[in-house]
Amino acid sequence: MTVDTLPIDAPPAVSNPVPVEQAPAKAPAKKSTGRKAKTLELTLTVTGTADGEWRAELKQGNTFLARDLAVAAAAVSRAAKELHEDLATPIDEVIEEARVQQAAKVAALEAELEAARKALADLD
Repeated sequence: MTVDTLPIDAPPAVSNPVPVEQAPAKAPAKKSTGRKAKTLELTLTVTGTADGEWRAELKQGNTFLARDLAVAAAAVSRAAKELHEDLATPIDEVIEEARVQQAAKVAALEAELEAARKALADLD
């Protein structure tokens, strides 16, 4: 009987080796084309008065695209709400203050009108 001996420092033979998983290949990084998106800058200025009158102007750089346009307070309020709530809140507060002042003015004028009617009636 013959016994085959293997050297002690030799690795054992494997009949079905298991393949070693390779790390997945990384996709190549996208290279920048060096171009940035063109930025368009417009400046919209909306100005209101205590009487509730609103005006708007639009500029591109130093060029006016629209000047001194009358805009309704309701349109200013809607536009601000569409843009951002942080814009809408202070604008609506200014519009409400103008509304209160106009209501007070109307009440004063109605009282003055009533006094004038009474004076007129006394003249008859």
